[in-house]
Parts: sequence; structure tokens; C-alpha cells
Amino acid sequence: MGQFEVTNEQFVQFLNEKGNQKEEDTEWLKLGEGDYYDIEEIKGRFTIKNGHEKMPVRNVNWYAATAYCQWLSEKTGKKYRLPTEAEWEYAARGGNQSKGYKYSGSNTLGEVAWYDENSDSKTHAVGTTKKGNELGIYDMSGNVWEWCSDWFGDYKSVAQTNPKGEAKGSYRVHRGGSWRDYSGNCRAANRGNDTPAYRDDGLGFRVCYSLQ
Repeated sequence: MGQFEVTNEQFVQFLNEKGNQKEEDTEWLKLGEGDYYDIEEIKGRFTIKNGHEKMPVRNVNWYAATAYCQWLSEKTGKKYRLPTEAEWEYAARGGNQSKGYKYSGSNTLGEVAWYDENSDSKTHAVGTTKKGNELGIYDMSGNVWEWCSDWFGDYKSVAQTNPKGEAKGSYRVHRGGSWRDYSGNCRAANRGNDTPAYRDDGLGFRVCYSLQ
């Protein structure tokens, strides 16, 4: 699991190689003016607003996050992808080092998250909270919601080991809460979902890679 959310400076390299493609008649990344937009297109090149380089990329849909993982896999020779929802929650809860916290890394949200009470109504550079979680992973609560690979569906009534989610659906899962969410949305157990074409100024992603 990535220690940090994917940043603007990482994502803009991808955009400048692949462009801002469309899927389902919606561009991968929503560009615009104002405080909620970090990346601009100037004369055919994608650039980052000054000071926003280390902030998590946002306003990206599920297709963009998936395409980034494919691009990164091609560049590095490693198998990068979005985490499943089960993988995401396992990591958020601290994996085999878990101490059973309500949020990812603490029962005191302000120690591990940028959320509505401490964010000053903006995203923050990744990894700048007071501490990470038990595995040293940052921002799994707050900053931006994070896309997962799964289709959204109800949890099964029987115990499962490393479930992969529904085989099909209309909505993709995202987890973690954001800079403008209240504490309840930042719980490690909280779930969110939207259509894969959806984009939002509080929605980004992180990657994981497979060892096999």
C-alpha cells in the first residue's frame, strides 16, 4: 500500500504523457479556476499551481485513477493498481499492527487527519499530519477520499477472507473522508461510493502494488 496519496506532481507527469482523456464523455481530470483546482492546462501542457505540488491530486474520476496505475506499471515494471476495499480497510486499520483505533492511526482525529475542524478549508501536502498509522501510512483518514477498485455493494452476511467486492454495479467504492468532512466520515469503517465518472474536489486516490 502506498505510504502517501498520489500527488499533483506525480499525476501531472502522467497527464503530460497520456493527455486528459475522456471516458463516458467525461474527462479524467476536471480542470478549472479557483482554489479547488490544482492543475491547469496551458498551451497544451499540464502544470501545477505554485505551492500545490505535494498536495494530493483531486477532481479525478475512477477511470483516471485506474489509467494512472496502468501507466505507472508500464513505467516501472511493477504491477500497480487501486487497492480493493478490503485491502484499503486492512491497511487503514493498521494491518497486523492494528491497535483498534476509530480513525486510521488514532482515536484523536486531529493527530492523523486533515478534516473540517483543522484543514482551514483546503487540502494539505501529503504526510504532514502529526503522525501516520500503525504501518506508517499517512492520510488514510481525511485530506481526500480515495478510490478503491471495487464495485459498491452490501457486505455479505458470512465471514470472508480478502473479499473482492461485487462482480458488477453502478458505483465504485471510495474510502477515508476528506479535508471538508466531519469526523464521522473519516472513520476507518466508513464507506462512500459514486459513479466511476464522478469527480470532486475532495476525492483522489493512492496506489498499491502486487508482489506477484
